[in-house]
Amino acid sequence: MKILLSWLNDYGDFGDPTNPDDVQRVSDELTALGLEVESITPVGETVEGVVTARILRLQSHPDAAKVQRVYVDAGDGEERHVWCGADNISEDDIVPLATLGTTMPNGMTIERRGILGIDSEGMLCSARELGLGEDHDGIRILPSGLPLGIPYGDALGIRPDVLIDADVTRNRPDCWGYVGIARDLAAKMGVEFRPPTPTIDVTGDERTTPVEIVDGDRCARFTSTVISGVVVGESAGWMQRRLTAAGMRPISNVVDVSNYVMLELNQPNHAYDLETLGGGGFRIRLATDGEHLVTLDGEDRTFTTDDLLICDANDAPIGVGGIMGGLDSEISDATTTVALEMAWFELVGIGRTVTRSGLRSEASQRFERGVDPYGMPLAVARFAELLSETCPDLVVHAGAVDARSEHLPAEQRTAEVRISNVNRILGTDLSADDLPSLLDPIGYTVSGSGDTRTVALPTWRLDSTAEVDVIEEVGRHYGYARLGSRVPKSSDHGGLTVRQQRRRVLRDVLLGLGISEAMPNPFLAPDTLAKAGLDAQSIAITNPLVSDESVLRTSLRPGLLRSIAFNESHRRTGARLFEIGHVYPPGDGELPGEFEALAVVLAGHDAPAAMAVWREITAALGGGARIDQARVPAGLHATRSATLQAGKEPLGAVGEVAPEVLAAFDVTERVAILEVDLDQFLAREPKPAQWKSTSRYPSSDLDVSFRLDEAVPAEKLEKAVRQGAGKFLVDLDLFDNYRDQASVGSRALGYRLRLQSQERNLTDADIAEIRRGIEAAATKLGAELRS
Repeated sequence: MKILLSWLNDYGDFGDPTNPDDVQRVSDELTALGLEVESITPVGETVEGVVTARILRLQSHPDAAKVQRVYVDAGDGEERHVWCGADNISEDDIVPLATLGTTMPNGMTIERRGILGIDSEGMLCSARELGLGEDHDGIRILPSGLPLGIPYGDALGIRPDVLIDADVTRNRPDCWGYVGIARDLAAKMGVEFRPPTPTIDVTGDERTTPVEIVDGDRCARFTSTVISGVVVGESAGWMQRRLTAAGMRPISNVVDVSNYVMLELNQPNHAYDLETLGGGGFRIRLATDGEHLVTLDGEDRTFTTDDLLICDANDAPIGVGGIMGGLDSEISDATTTVALEMAWFELVGIGRTVTRSGLRSEASQRFERGVDPYGMPLAVARFAELLSETCPDLVVHAGAVDARSEHLPAEQRTAEVRISNVNRILGTDLSADDLPSLLDPIGYTVSGSGDTRTVALPTWRLDSTAEVDVIEEVGRHYGYARLGSRVPKSSDHGGLTVRQQRRRVLRDVLLGLGISEAMPNPFLAPDTLAKAGLDAQSIAITNPLVSDESVLRTSLRPGLLRSIAFNESHRRTGARLFEIGHVYPPGDGELPGEFEALAVVLAGHDAPAAMAVWREITAALGGGARIDQARVPAGLHATRSATLQAGKEPLGAVGEVAPEVLAAFDVTERVAILEVDLDQFLAREPKPAQWKSTSRYPSSDLDVSFRLDEAVPAEKLEKAVRQGAGKFLVDLDLFDNYRDQASVGSRALGYRLRLQSQERNLTDADIAEIRRGIEAAATKLGAELRS
């Protein structure tokens, strides 16, 4: 749920959006209530240098079909000329003009740029370019009558704000609306809660839209109110800005007010054009198998007998109950009278239709979790109040219909709460007299006396049905932090060690990469180690189970290579396997130097694939190692392998299995390999994970290739490339390692760099400067840039 703090302040004095301490306090209190805050984003910042301007005239150019010349007045009496490719503007429109010298959020500076020899003296801006929404299809048209030449932020009343993104769990349906969040937060922070309190002023004559509920188990309440005097147009600027911040595109005053009421009161609703409503009424029923409807998103959808449809009085489908309206019932510019529908739908049925059809909407997300079955009157009044701001002659007619079925949840529900159970479950020492101060402010009204109290459950919390649900609310508002923690009393002790937890994470990472776990036999034939290119010295078993498997393995490599050979012999190429197990190198004492190891083999892959697996492991578990190409482990490819060095002792190996070893095991594919000493790796204290935000600016790829002497390890060149690229380097990949007969003693290494900035678009000049820095760093190693 995206929460605009200034909007939330309509219902209580929670804090100043420009005060970081206030914002942090609100964030902390929301998280303490179980609404974990995932991000806090500043909004409402404007672009300096963008002012209001009026379009004087438009002029097409015979040699520039895709753009037109726009002449504007920025309030100084001077006529400016701007080139513009948008086609949604017309004479006398007020538009945002980025004047010369303005720096846009994407880093672009507005300069004189000519088309057909004619300079443009600025730029007209879209909503997205100004941070006013995601619309980039045309120029943002500002309200008429605004003064010219003033900053667009001042003209629109835009103020700095913050958008708090909170995770609302399924058991908090009330918090899918601003009022529900404000109620909870006001109680927690001890501030006055000010919910909207509109009343319906019925001034029109009686106009009724009949409602027939056929399937009352799926739709237990359906209300319809006729409202006339509607003039479809733009909604107020403040409402458009709030909806945009919440991720909703402003459409028209009627639709915007409908969405606003949904976000504010958690009450989805739909306004139908009464003049186009067949039969002037509604019929709610299950669909017939194969029935069709074109929904508001323009998709022609087919329904089953498990889907609920809203139909007009002629039984023609006009909407999917609780999910989305039909395209033919959409509000148009000609609409003057609407039938405002608000209903309550059964939760599970909505979820089944959403899952089957993949049609998910803001309304369905709320109905799936449960809206207030008795919140319609307040929402209807609020709708009329807000719409009257842009429709001053609005009339609410008598004759509103409120159809109900016997499946509507009861309005009066209570639970008996025993203070002994509260203290037992929460570990507190509360008295029954403490309950009203914790529960009454959030609508759980406490009554009675003694150690057992009666608590009235609010209609907007259908998830609360029993004593334990009320105890959960007590715990939230008493404060989870105050509850503390304690270890249950038990004679048994258990739990995973840190090493065991890290091993589980390691296994999950490998399985997540699509690598299958293998469990080869730990006993080997005496000659198998030598076939794998390893030291043949091993520990012999006095009484082996099988005569030709009489030594303990000193590496996991032989068993995995045999597994690849087995798969190949059964025409299953490309096997990707790993094993976590113990190996037993001979020791100086009576016992072998046993340790736990990891080995990964990737048939059909090269060394970079093994390096990619290593990077995923280190990213998940922390730590790392230096890639030492000067020390190639036995049995691995002489020029495509390296030792993983961490500290004084080797940590493992990465690269490719030597061709002669593959031939000895009858493996025809190349095989990438990773070997790690887990006793060392898992025992290390992992580095804390460093969070880095995802840049909103595009990345650029840069390929560079160097010729390097064979004696210089590739890791040194990679380090030089990284240093030369600097802070804009996001990812580095070795994509080419080439040798030819004409250049004996050297090889060509090609790297692909992904470059990206957190603050702006990278220019061609930036890329060129980075390339020069890389070339300078690589040249110090004797590397030569290949063209």
